[in-house]
Amino acid sequence: MQPTEEQPTKLADTEYPIHELLQKRWSPRVFSEKPIDDDILTQLFEAARWAPSSYNEQPWRFIVARKEDQEAYSKLASVMNEFNEGWAKGAPVLVLALTKTTFDLDGRENPHAAHDLGQAIAHLTFEATRHDLYVHQMAGISPERAKNIYDLPENITPKTMFAIGHKGNPESLDEKLQQQETSPRKRKKLDNIVFDGEWKNN
Repeated sequence: MQPTEEQPTKLADTEYPIHELLQKRWSPRVFSEKPIDDDILTQLFEAARWAPSSYNEQPWRFIVARKEDQEAYSKLASVMNEFNEGWAKGAPVLVLALTKTTFDLDGRENPHAAHDLGQAIAHLTFEATRHDLYVHQMAGISPERAKNIYDLPENITPKTMFAIGHKGNPESLDEKLQQQETSPRKRKKLDNIVFDGEWKNN
């Protein structure tokens, strides 16, 4: 069965009101074959460009592959581990996210680069949600393979990958992934992550 985008959105069941884009955002593992308009895709990276960063270094870098460019797409897909490659290759766009680990100003190590990359991807993700697109981020990649494939400089570090696309049909997944795709979203309670004035062990 071909994936479709006619699937209900898994809205977050929040304890307190939050913006609808935050409530709507989630990470599906199945995408439709519908391509993403180039202008919309550019807007996503424009949103990432305007994320905050330490000393305004903007240490994020992205390698993007569209499915219609099969050579570039297969090359980037090979950076994922086997599990992620199994489902993510259905997405119309794959992205490798990297950090520049040294400051432009003086060449010192930038210890905040990964944090800043995360902020840039968050900006991109919420801009994607605004356009009814979905982003699934993946830690399961081979940084060494990426370094070799793309001949990366020493101060450029592959960190994560993500897939972008329209929602697809969960019935195209195996039974275990279907259950994950359709089950309610869960989060820890605020009391487990926010502490008033002192540390608490949970």
